[in-house]
Amino acid sequence: MAFSERLRSISVIDAAAAVVALVAVGGVLWSPKLSNTVARATGAIKPVEVTVDIRNTSVADPDQFIAEALQSGRTSLVIRNQPAGSVQLIRVDDIRRQLASVLPDGSVVMADDPNREIQGMLDARFVLQGDATVTSSGVVMAGTKLKVGIPVELEGRFYRVSGIVSGVSLQ
Repeated sequence: MAFSERLRSISVIDAAAAVVALVAVGGVLWSPKLSNTVARATGAIKPVEVTVDIRNTSVADPDQFIAEALQSGRTSLVIRNQPAGSVQLIRVDDIRRQLASVLPDGSVVMADDPNREIQGMLDARFVLQGDATVTSSGVVMAGTKLKVGIPVELEGRFYRVSGIVSGVSLQ
């Protein structure tokens, strides 16, 4: 009898307040920040190093472009036309092509491809570091699987260049 009397004493306003409180608690529990914190605590999110090769991209001054990109220290990553957040730019390696020439005496001479200086072509490997979810099927960054061969875009304050993921490694 006591329980049924208590149910009768609950007003519509009390019920609405209880629903609002439950929705607020649910929103806090399902928030992305809390989910990321829980995932990081359980070890699902790990630091990942990603290398992206940028090939044959026209740049007025490749050396200045690389210096400005390194100075900013961060770049935005776009995977399959979906923003994947900002990642740290660790370093930029020169992957300029080498030309081979065989001399009349049979020896081989290697030289850098002069197109970088003549035509302003950029061939570089961007080494990035960010956090990603590690699953049984691979690395997932911003809800998109990140694998070798996937086209990505790197975007900074003054640039947006396209490249291909050439390496993914867990830290």
